[in-house]
Amino acid sequence: MSSQPLSPNNFRDLFDSVEAFLFDCDGVIWKGDELIHGVPETLQMLRSKGKKLVFVTNNSWKSRSQYAQKFQSLGISVSQDEIFSSSFAAAMYLKVNEFPSQNKVYVIGGEGILEELRLAGITAFGGPDDANKTIDLKQNWFVEHDKSVGAVVVAQILIPLDDPVLNINKVAGYLQRHFIEGIVDKGVNEGVAVVSYYDISMSSNRYGTLCIRENPGCLFIATNRDAVGHMTALQEWPGAGCMVAAICGSTQKEPVVVGKPSTFMMEFLLKKFNVSCSKMCMVGDRLDTDILFGQNAGCKTLLVLSVLDLSFFYQFGSSVAKLFGLSIHNLSSLSSTRRVHKFSGLPDLSYAQDMKKDERERVGSVNIP
Repeated sequence: MSSQPLSPNNFRDLFDSVEAFLFDCDGVIWKGDELIHGVPETLQMLRSKGKKLVFVTNNSWKSRSQYAQKFQSLGISVSQDEIFSSSFAAAMYLKVNEFPSQNKVYVIGGEGILEELRLAGITAFGGPDDANKTIDLKQNWFVEHDKSVGAVVVAQILIPLDDPVLNINKVAGYLQRHFIEGIVDKGVNEGVAVVSYYDISMSSNRYGTLCIRENPGCLFIATNRDAVGHMTALQEWPGAGCMVAAICGSTQKEPVVVGKPSTFMMEFLLKKFNVSCSKMCMVGDRLDTDILFGQNAGCKTLLVLSVLDLSFFYQFGSSVAKLFGLSIHNLSSLSSTRRVHKFSGLPDLSYAQDMKKDERERVGSVNIP
C-alpha cells in the first residue's frame, strides 16, 4: 500500500482508532519561535475529543519545563508531563541503567540536558559554558581531564553567529547555500576555507573525546543524529548529527542514541499514558526520525509536509509513510467537514516498490508491502 493523503475517506478510520497523538515539535508545531498555521485549533480540537497529546522532540536544547514555558509563551497550554525531549531521554537512560552515583557526565550541548540530569540526581558539567572555550595547542601541551567522567552526552551546540572565530554554523550555512558538488575546488576558487573539526572553536569536543578514549567504560550517548534542525523560522541549521559525527570520528566509536528513531522514549510513554502502541499515531515531518520512530514502535504514522525535503519524499515517502498531509491543521479541518478535501502542491506519489537495498538502509529497517 502506497502513501495516501489524509482525506474524509480515511480520516475517520484514523481518528477513531487513535487514543494518543504523538507530535514532533520543530517543523510540526513551530518553526523557530513561530507557530505553524492551525496548530492551536488542531490541539484544542483533539483535546475536546478526549485524545491524549504527547510532544516528542529530538531537540535537546531545552528541558521539559523550558519547553512547557515555550508552549505557554506561544499561547498553548501544555504540561511538563506531556513533553518527552531527548534531553530527558538522556537522563532517563543513565538513571534506568543505574549510572554510578560517584561518576559524572560531561555534556556537549545545551542547558536542557544539564537541567534534566540534575533533576535525575546525576552530577553533570560542561554544556554552554564550554562551547566557546578555545585551546592554544603548544609543544608538549597536556590536558588534564576528569577521570570520574563515566558518560559523555552529545547534542547540538549553538555558537553565536557574531563569534569572531569561524564557527560550524557559518561553515555549514555556506556549504548549504553554495555547494552541491566540487566543494573543495569551488571553495578554494572563491577564497573560502572549509575548516576541519580541529580548526573550529570546539574545545568541548576535544574534552569529550579525551573522556571517551581514556576513561575506561565511559559511555558515549547521543541525544539524536539529526543532520539539521529548525533553529529559526526561515532556515535549517546544523543539528546534533554534526557534533555526534565529530566525536565518532575522533573516538572511532558509535554512540547509544536515545532520541528518535530509537524507541527508548516509548517505554516511558507506555508507562505514563497506559496506551498501546497500536492506538498511538506519530505525527512528524521527517521520515528518518519521526515516521521511523512510529513504525519501529508499531504506531500509526502521519507525515506532514510543512517543511519536508520533498526530494526525499519523492524517493522514499510513498513506501515509508502511509498517510500524509500538508500540516497538522488537516486534522482539525477534516474533523468538521464532509466534503472532499482537495490538497494542492503535493508531490507525484508514483513510485516503484522495489527499492534497492542500499536505499532502504538509508531510512532504516522498514517493511515495504
